[in-house]
Amino acid sequence: MGVFRSIWDDVTHAFRVGNMVTRLVIINFSVFVVVNLVHFFIWLALRGDAQASWVIFQNALTHLCMQGNGWQLLWHPWSPITSIFLHEGFGHFLGNTIALYLFGTIVGDLIGDRRVLPIYLLGGLFANLLYFISAQFSFLGVGYYALGASGAIMALAGTALVLAPDYRVMLFLLGEVKLKYIVLVMILLDLIGLTTQDNTGGHAAHIGGFIMGCWFAYKLRDGQDLSEPVNRLLGRIGGWLSVRKRTVKPRPKPVLTATRGGRAGNNRTDNTGSLSYQDRLDAILDKIKASGYDSLSQEEKDFLYNASKK
Repeated sequence: MGVFRSIWDDVTHAFRVGNMVTRLVIINFSVFVVVNLVHFFIWLALRGDAQASWVIFQNALTHLCMQGNGWQLLWHPWSPITSIFLHEGFGHFLGNTIALYLFGTIVGDLIGDRRVLPIYLLGGLFANLLYFISAQFSFLGVGYYALGASGAIMALAGTALVLAPDYRVMLFLLGEVKLKYIVLVMILLDLIGLTTQDNTGGHAAHIGGFIMGCWFAYKLRDGQDLSEPVNRLLGRIGGWLSVRKRTVKPRPKPVLTATRGGRAGNNRTDNTGSLSYQDRLDAILDKIKASGYDSLSQEEKDFLYNASKK
């Protein structure tokens, strides 16, 4: 168990101190591992019956996938979000992870780490919207559900393309290649895929994510940052999750003490380092309530994380 504990500690540390690309990779990897472990235990419970375990696993998996049917989507309202963190096959997961690391790192370096997650989410949602629209046209041969982070990653690719088309990327066997050629080849393959009806819904989703990423970059150039409302919403959700189990207690009134100059003093100072443990925790929670989780310094986030473990 010591090995697993060590791995868990390494992963949680990397998640806390890493950038957003690292966190997204960890989330996608964790979901991938859990999904395949579930498949393994179903297979084990059925004593190695591969066909029966596959059917049960697929039926369970579809509850997290993006639905192509309007009625099913109504009963699975979480699926537009859960599907963009969901991978089943190793090849699908590995390809998306490499692309996520490549385009996510470029976008983070160009416009800041705090915009990576909003682009990922907006791109994934818009990709799922185009998938759903394409699924309503039976002649396209679109499947009943979709999964994968490809649409969200294409949003990062589109953003990177608009911001730095001549950015050079080192590719295995090819050497340095300009970013614009990599992304345009990916889009060309998706357009060809639409005409051949090969995973049509997936290709439509990719194009949807790409459109959102380009639009994000153009709006940012015009002075409108679409990541701000997303980060505010995520900050509120993060703040709510941090304090939802906290028991609210009335604060004691400050005790006034006499000083040499005859003025009244307060046993609670403005210096964060001199605050008691509970006072410092209260101050951080007040700051989250007033300005959101993203307003915290890294030291305050670490303090809040350690406090949640107590």
